[in-house]
Amino acid sequence: MVPKLHIVPKHIDNAFSIRHDIVPQFGSIWHYHPEIELHYLIKGDGIRFVGDSIGNFQQDDMILMGSNVPHTWKCNSPHSSDYHVEALVLHFHPDCLGKEFLNVYETQGISKLFEQAKTGLVIKGSSKEKIKRLMWRMIRETGLNKVVYLLRIYVILLESREYENLSNSVDYTRFSQIDGNRMEKVLSFTLQNFRNKILIDDVAKLTNLSVTSFCRYFKMTSNKSYFDFLTEVRLNHACRLLIKSDYTIAHIAFDSGFENTSNFYRHFKNVKRITPKEYKNRFFST
Repeated sequence: MVPKLHIVPKHIDNAFSIRHDIVPQFGSIWHYHPEIELHYLIKGDGIRFVGDSIGNFQQDDMILMGSNVPHTWKCNSPHSSDYHVEALVLHFHPDCLGKEFLNVYETQGISKLFEQAKTGLVIKGSSKEKIKRLMWRMIRETGLNKVVYLLRIYVILLESREYENLSNSVDYTRFSQIDGNRMEKVLSFTLQNFRNKILIDDVAKLTNLSVTSFCRYFKMTSNKSYFDFLTEVRLNHACRLLIKSDYTIAHIAFDSGFENTSNFYRHFKNVKRITPKEYKNRFFST
């Protein structure tokens, strides 16, 4: 995707920022920023786009995203005026404690961690629990105590192996001068219409490109074909229904935009490496 540069709001005198968001939905614009982002989801669910990865997000997820990694969150918002999503969001520039900070003996490994975070990391287990507590404490602190909590989070991330890589590490910023509205239209169109049959001609028209040029452009910017992307969107919707509904497999396949159940099974097993029934049983087995 072609992301938009986002300016992270913070006080001019602060080295980093942390905030507690309670909002109707997260900003849905595909964007990036030079600050590293640690995102802990308190409430909400939907589809998460990080780099070239597509996946469902849900309550209690924690994601670390490196500098200039494009991302967006598309919430499953019910039609209710009082509905909201909630998250703790920590932003810090790699050089927020000074450029020389990363060059001393005691901080060896932090630069490597920051580089690894460019793939997007799902933080899990006891590491997530420890960091979660530190983030809650950090948001109430000021001055040097706030910096101490940031350093403690660094230590946990450095020592942890409780994480999962989300995407490939790609320099997405080389596309920053290209009109981001073009791919934002594709993203929005796909999420609104994935249940229906989508023709590549219709998608290409949104970008004012020929079909051949669009396919080449999409592959270059996202490391996958448009139909691979569309299949991932459909499968992630199917996974959500498998977990949160009692619909039959046939109903889920149709609601997710697949032509028939055999086509659904083939794509599901190819991507998830298990059948839809096995996937569902993972969440309901005793």
